[in-house]
Formats: sequence, C-alpha cells, structure tokens
Amino acid sequence: MPVINVSFQVLPQVPDGDIYKVVDKAIEVVQQSGVPYEVGPMETTMEGELDELLEIVKRAQQACVDAGASRVVTLVKIDYKPEGVTMAEKVAKYRLCLD
Repeated sequence: MPVINVSFQVLPQVPDGDIYKVVDKAIEVVQQSGVPYEVGPMETTMEGELDELLEIVKRAQQACVDAGASRVVTLVKIDYKPEGVTMAEKVAKYRLCLD
C-alpha cells in the first residue's frame, strides 16, 4: 500500500469554550502513533498508510470526547497517489536549508 498524506482538523464543542486543551489531546494521539506528522495552525498532516491514518483520526476524535467535548466535527483531507506521496516532496522547495 502506498504512503499517502492525511490532514485533519478537529472542531470540538466544549462546555467552557476552551477548545485548545481538547485539541491538544487529539494531537497527543498523533504524537504517540509514531507516524510522521506536522502540526499546522489549522490542521495536522500525517504520512503513512490510509487505514492506519484513518484509525488515528478516529482515536483523535475519541480523545476529544474523553477530554470533555460533547461533539466533535472533524474535517479530513486525503492526498492519494498510487506510487505514494510524502510531505517532504510537497514542501521541500519552501523549506530553508540550514547548512
């Protein structure tokens, strides 16, 4: 199965309105998964096999509920290319080389 990218954004509904502490729990799930990832200001992008990445998204949603969210809206983007696609190849030209 090819390596692909999945980006997702969780939008938890929490009683006190402090969504950041809940979003942090979703990001912890990604960090603990061991897959390559990058956290952005609006979403987190991961790299790996589709089934594994979708399972991480499901666990991240549950982490939000476990952290007190009464509802979680999740937006998911999938970049699939049969021969595979990496985060690095998409952003390399924008990164500064620190030699």
